[in-house]
Amino acid sequence: MAKITILGAGGWGMALAISAAGSGNAVTLWTPFQEEAALLCEKRGNEKLLSGVTLPDAIAVTTDLACAEGSDITILAVPSTAIRETAERLSHYHDFGLVVNVAKGLEKNSLLRLSEVIGQELPGSRVVVLSGPSHAEEVARGIPTSVVVASESLPAAEIVQNVLSGENLRIYTSSDLIGVELGGALKNIIAIAAGFCDGLGLGDNSKAALITRGLAEMARLGVFLGAKEYTFSGLAGIGDLVVTCTSRHSRNNRFGRKVGEGMPVLQALHEVGTVEGYYAAATAHQLSQKCKIEMPIINECYAVLYEGKNVRQVVNDLMQRPKRSEH
Repeated sequence: MAKITILGAGGWGMALAISAAGSGNAVTLWTPFQEEAALLCEKRGNEKLLSGVTLPDAIAVTTDLACAEGSDITILAVPSTAIRETAERLSHYHDFGLVVNVAKGLEKNSLLRLSEVIGQELPGSRVVVLSGPSHAEEVARGIPTSVVVASESLPAAEIVQNVLSGENLRIYTSSDLIGVELGGALKNIIAIAAGFCDGLGLGDNSKAALITRGLAEMARLGVFLGAKEYTFSGLAGIGDLVVTCTSRHSRNNRFGRKVGEGMPVLQALHEVGTVEGYYAAATAHQLSQKCKIEMPIINECYAVLYEGKNVRQVVNDLMQRPKRSEH
């Protein structure tokens, strides 16, 4: 049995807590919000985030970050925009074990991957990234799921694999930290574009083309930045991309659909809540410009979200691009 602390009591944090506790681990769930902690302690769940899901009594809930002391594994399950702040707060403690990040995104302005952000705030810590097709709603209900953990330290990844794997959660390891992180971050942008397709009433042909060409863009940037191309054909690439582009659970897809239907971007963002792809679109656009990598779908998505471009014009502009070879 391992001692696991999960920082962040959103849907994904709760789902991981339930899964980890089910594998026989001692789990503590931390939230910085007193009201959220009170709700979870009293109701043992959050109907807004995970309807019908109950936290086992064995899972402790707290607002005291000192709970991370003595942990074998500390999981960062906060939004990507809160990773640096949370890691900085964790740095005031010293015995928090392996650090596992499950947020998917890139840091604004610095354009750093989240493991790099964590490394700056927690120098010397061993960082593992968990990614793949894994909606919290399904993991929390024990629906069979496969994910991948990646780290520069393979032994660290294997420890996380052994501790967090369960009857319905199969975990693979990878040494391609860059590819796994970029796959998780960039697929959210493509999922927003897939939502555009749904909102515009386009067909299966359109979405299949978008997913396929979107994957090509993800891999193109990833390889330039040092990732392995084969990673994008795995769980953190095509696996996560497909589920995020097609699932009713996907906030990114739901947000894109609302925008495709004509809802103003900020209103759609307010209605859906945290949409990681919205933030990733800005950083990925900056990266594509900086690296001089052609990423037409992601850049068109950026134009809609940040420059007010009409989403219907995007379809025409993508379809009328100069003819070229597929590969």
